[in-house]
Amino acid sequence: MTTLIVTFFVLFIGIFSLVRYLEHTGVFFPGKYLNSTPSQAKMSYEDLYLTTADGVKINAWLIKSDPKASTIIFAHGNAGTMGDRVMRLRFLHDLGLNVLIFDYRGYGRSQGNSTEKGVYLDAQAAYDYLQNRSDIDHDRIIAYGASLGGVVMIDLATQRRVAALIVESSLTSAKDMAQRIYPFLPSFLMSIRFDSISKIYKIIIPKLFMHSPQDHIVPFGMGRKLYEMAVDPKEFLVIHGGHNDGALISDPQLKESFRNFLQKYSLL
Repeated sequence: MTTLIVTFFVLFIGIFSLVRYLEHTGVFFPGKYLNSTPSQAKMSYEDLYLTTADGVKINAWLIKSDPKASTIIFAHGNAGTMGDRVMRLRFLHDLGLNVLIFDYRGYGRSQGNSTEKGVYLDAQAAYDYLQNRSDIDHDRIIAYGASLGGVVMIDLATQRRVAALIVESSLTSAKDMAQRIYPFLPSFLMSIRFDSISKIYKIIIPKLFMHSPQDHIVPFGMGRKLYEMAVDPKEFLVIHGGHNDGALISDPQLKESFRNFLQKYSLL
């Protein structure tokens, strides 16, 4: 009996350690170098350092359009840096929006190490910074997140007052993703939750969900489930291509649908 207990305990510790290792190595893929800046896409910008509630300094860019314009906070995916999203910034800026993008802690020139709680605090710091600026319309701040960023922006919309929420190619929860990638591992041992599915129904502002049926990283069904669990007002936009293809910014029809959503709620 003692041998059996010891064997079980050792096995449990081994599985527990494996789960935590996979969490640590499989969730955040921070880039360390900014390969591009908005100036290379002919946009002037402010290079900012924001301090989070727990004292971490994160790097952000603010690209201004007009003081009366809506301001979109863009939270990027789990790999690279904000420097890899310059064409997305160009797309949003060309719509006439102010754009604030930030690098999560541990990414680019931001301090610290990435954690679930930490990336939520990073987004809150970005929002709070905008609220303290007199040249920003505080009632017209839009939360927009892609992939991991969708998780972050869903959380922000439960913590701060935003005018609209846009979620692109995002997941329902870390548990659901883990069961897809590592079905043989007990997901209940995970410390990272990213539990968007339990938060989305609380958000009553206008919401736009976007996902591609060709997405082989985050299944299309997860995007649909988030949409279905959300309360009205809500819309779903089917985009095209793989997870990182950025079809939205290159497809005129998708651009128009994106624009129409913002215009419908007087945010453009």
